[in-house]
Amino acid sequence: MLNRSVLSVMLLASCVFAVSAADNQLSEKEKAEGWELLFDGQDLSQWRNFKRDTLSDKWQAKDGVLQLSGAGGGDILTKKTYENFELQVDWKISAGGNSGIFVLVDETGNAIYSHAPEIQILDDARHSDNKIDSHRSGSLYDLLAAPASAQKPAENWNHVVIRLEQGHLQVWQNDVVTTSIVIGSSSWNTLMAASKFANWDGFAKQHSGHIGLQDHGDPVYFKNIKIKEL
Repeated sequence: MLNRSVLSVMLLASCVFAVSAADNQLSEKEKAEGWELLFDGQDLSQWRNFKRDTLSDKWQAKDGVLQLSGAGGGDILTKKTYENFELQVDWKISAGGNSGIFVLVDETGNAIYSHAPEIQILDDARHSDNKIDSHRSGSLYDLLAAPASAQKPAENWNHVVIRLEQGHLQVWQNDVVTTSIVIGSSSWNTLMAASKFANWDGFAKQHSGHIGLQDHGDPVYFKNIKIKEL
């Protein structure tokens, strides 16, 4: 027979597990702090395709996960725009896959990435983009490389925090800092000059924009997508 102290520990552990296992929900504390869900496990009404009013049926809510079932779904974005915010996302990429999370998306360019910085999602072991360190998962794409300690193998869940406040862009992947830079600063301009975006008119010039998710032709999965305006 278990004594009371052992039972108490077991009950506490089960409660902690129950809290951590509750995907796509906000705690009372998060609600009080102003967090909002961008996906509750079922409802896709906060999302639409780039330059469209509708959402492709290849982007699906299944088993509490927002997933791209196959190529052709198109890039998607939030209907709402954000300026100063903290965004949290859990993502998982398929074997050999590629995707991304965009911030400051506008729709004046030809593609979702025309003006929007991207946090890379990649199977670092298999995808050919792994040859460039700033193209690996968690990196500020083609600008700042994420440390290897921030990266997990494909088909594992990763947790990303993206914070943008007064132009200061910070990113954490799996609790490791991958980016901290002020957009438009001398450091930013130096990185831009050495990147593929050097001559991209309008790149990261906007002060607010949509949150975007990329269709790179590979299955990709998202959950626990939540945002707090700052």
